[in-house]
Amino acid sequence: MEYSVLATLVAGDSYGYQIIKDAPPVLELTQSTLYPILKRLEGDGRVSTYSEIHQGRQRKYYHLTATGRSSITRFVADWQEVQDVYETIRRSTDETK
Repeated sequence: MEYSVLATLVAGDSYGYQIIKDAPPVLELTQSTLYPILKRLEGDGRVSTYSEIHQGRQRKYYHLTATGRSSITRFVADWQEVQDVYETIRRSTDETK
């Protein structure tokens, strides 16, 4: 889920409700799951935050940092390795049929 949240910020800074709307529906992301993720991402430096006034209310925005971008790149590279292992296992089960 963390990487899906990070991916929503690649296009630009956003706020909680918009991140939920932009996340893939299959995640069924809610406020109760999103905000702990954002707090973790902020804590490890993958996102930073700032506040702005929007329609008279203060809104907290999340910004993808260089560390966050690097994290996504590593995840995608690692995921390819996972897919390769999956394909090897899948092919081996197909051969035993």
